[in-house]
Amino acid sequence: MALLAGTALGLLVTGTAAAGHLFPDCEKGPLANNTVCDMTASVSDRAKALVAAFTTEEKFQLVVSTSPGVPRLGLPSYEWWQEALHGVASSPGVLFAPSGDYSYATSFPQPILMGAAFDDGLIEAVATVISTEARAFNNANRSGLDYWTPNINPYRDPRWGRGQETPGEDSFHIKSYVKALIKGLQGDDPDYIKVVATCKHFAGYDIEDWNGNERYEFDAIINPQELSEYYMQPFKACARDAKVASIMCSYNALNGVPTCASSYILQDILRDHWNWTDDGFYVVSDCDAIQNVYMPHNHSPTREGAAADSLVAGTDLDCGTYYQLHLPGAYEQGLFDDAVIDQALVRIYSAQIRLGMFDPTSSSAYRSLAFANVNTPESQDLALKAAEEGIVLIKNDGILPLQIPSNGSITLAVIGPWANATAAQMQGNYAGIAPFIHNPLYAASQLVNVNVRYAGAPGDPTTGGYPAALSAANASDIVIYVDGSNSGESDDRNLIRWSGERQDIMTQIAGLGKPFILLQMGDQLDDAPFLNHENVSAILWAGFPGQAGGDAIFNIITGKTAPAGRLPVTQYPADYVNQVPMTDMGLRPNETSGNPGRTYKWFNDATVPFGYGLHYTDFSVSVDAGDESSWDIADLLSGCDAEYKDLCAFQSVTVNVENTGDVASDFVTLGFVAGKHGPEPHPIKQLVAYERLFDVTPGSTASAQLNLTLGSLGRHDEAGNLVLYAGEYNLLVDVPTSSVWNFTLSGDDTVLEEWPQDPGTP
Repeated sequence: MALLAGTALGLLVTGTAAAGHLFPDCEKGPLANNTVCDMTASVSDRAKALVAAFTTEEKFQLVVSTSPGVPRLGLPSYEWWQEALHGVASSPGVLFAPSGDYSYATSFPQPILMGAAFDDGLIEAVATVISTEARAFNNANRSGLDYWTPNINPYRDPRWGRGQETPGEDSFHIKSYVKALIKGLQGDDPDYIKVVATCKHFAGYDIEDWNGNERYEFDAIINPQELSEYYMQPFKACARDAKVASIMCSYNALNGVPTCASSYILQDILRDHWNWTDDGFYVVSDCDAIQNVYMPHNHSPTREGAAADSLVAGTDLDCGTYYQLHLPGAYEQGLFDDAVIDQALVRIYSAQIRLGMFDPTSSSAYRSLAFANVNTPESQDLALKAAEEGIVLIKNDGILPLQIPSNGSITLAVIGPWANATAAQMQGNYAGIAPFIHNPLYAASQLVNVNVRYAGAPGDPTTGGYPAALSAANASDIVIYVDGSNSGESDDRNLIRWSGERQDIMTQIAGLGKPFILLQMGDQLDDAPFLNHENVSAILWAGFPGQAGGDAIFNIITGKTAPAGRLPVTQYPADYVNQVPMTDMGLRPNETSGNPGRTYKWFNDATVPFGYGLHYTDFSVSVDAGDESSWDIADLLSGCDAEYKDLCAFQSVTVNVENTGDVASDFVTLGFVAGKHGPEPHPIKQLVAYERLFDVTPGSTASAQLNLTLGSLGRHDEAGNLVLYAGEYNLLVDVPTSSVWNFTLSGDDTVLEEWPQDPGTP
């Protein structure tokens, strides 16, 4: 999110001025006798009583992200915009102290690396720490409680600059991840939410600025089948299943209509189909997506019309100032009435009531959290664990784990552009101020019996880095070369290959005859030049690993921790960028357009496939699903009493994992469904379940439970409906597949979920 040029002109209250975040005084303040302060009343009645106390003019000032409050009512100013993608982050509503207490917060790895852990328990634990630290900041008057995180747009194209903010490319994986995350962020208190989480960007958003196609003006053309089965799935889990308190509509248009002015997605799908209608659930715009409704989307002929269209469609809060500036004129023109803006205000203030902001006493346990809860030893350990669990071993000829002598020493050359990685490279997008940054060079220097030679970035002609790197490598026993690719918001990539210069440098150093370990950080690049290169001994991918990332990397390299991460994305060949434009939102291969397909479901020529990851040991995997192998669809549905048929249980499949090697290690059990069922000519292989097993010791067997639902067996038809088809099914376990369970469904094909059709689509 970034304010467009000119937005600051309309800000009546700056983020700094709005910082304060004091709760209204419900004991002695002007609102003490208002029903909003009556804890025995319903959330809805409390919010309606507060909104009834506002004048019409005040209402237009309160539906913007930097709210001036209502001083006459004792309602303080409030900044709605906080960020916490992987830790409490720098943002308009978070005020870090210059030093001392509250000058930092725990910085976890970027979601793309945490997603590689395939450990939902880890994600809930991380989110719980983040929300605890957020409450501590709020109690110290240094942040609000509305956090615009997580980013759950599927990472469908490797060029997307913000893919690092997501758990990966697979919609089921994101659904599981986000349900765990929302539970940790919002808590499970029946009366309060810990912080407001916000699932973004709704929907079809994953272009920043690619070849002149800007996110502000892009119209994502997505057919109903792929919209329902892929782009909307994470939001369904977030809104319908996890009951997130906030959803953010995106900059782009979807099939011709700007998302923030689309009643189809904000009302028909979000609030009606997914039943996201309880008190305290609101939609906020991206900043300044309301302006985009007027220009550049040209959806409304006037600025007032753009503001009114968005409010009426269901966008309750404007990040920016467009509502503030243009709702008064729209109201005078009769483009909306009091009921519409009152509804928006009831939604946003219901959320604040659920946060405990209008309680007359400090009844919530969250009010006691303080700086002592920030950057605790436990949260530091968790940040290290999160990085360790996600690191993926892509290649290993046996050099890893590195053997360091207990007597004597070895010399490591630690070189490359990311060896001495900056805070930005270690943390990635939407980061806060970390208590420390331990990059690879720092962590290497802490090793016992290891001499480290650092030679900087070899490709920097101003420092003569190339000769220095060769010299350091020649004088060392082992070379660890650290490099990566960094993109970001407003910064899509055009290339996904290692440059010729970098390949030349790395292969020359590798050719010196020393064991050569490539430590790849940041986004994925095509590793084909190194996978089959005889002088490249090992490849590790470590993403953006956060404050303790260097420590985690060298714990993996030295064998203190065994690697078990799996790639959460497809690693594409370099030429992929020449085969399909980013603007083509299609997922399936298309001979007419030349689209080769996207993600592991539809693209078959990956350099390294989704779900791949090596270990320091060997595993044997077998499936135990019982004796039954055939079911009638009608019988399955007759025993289903869940509100949503796709959530009904089908079968719990046991996967036995035996460690046949000699190193204790975690193991991620991945289950995919494929088979001959449904009308598509090329059946899709789709992830349907996973479980991470911990510390499987040599010679022992651990068992994972893959819990399949009827929805996990379903396919989406061309209208977007989820259908359970008769036919043959295969449960494929692991990448590459190491065990298979075959079963059949018979009877009539049955619709599990009927997808709402867009009334504006012919």
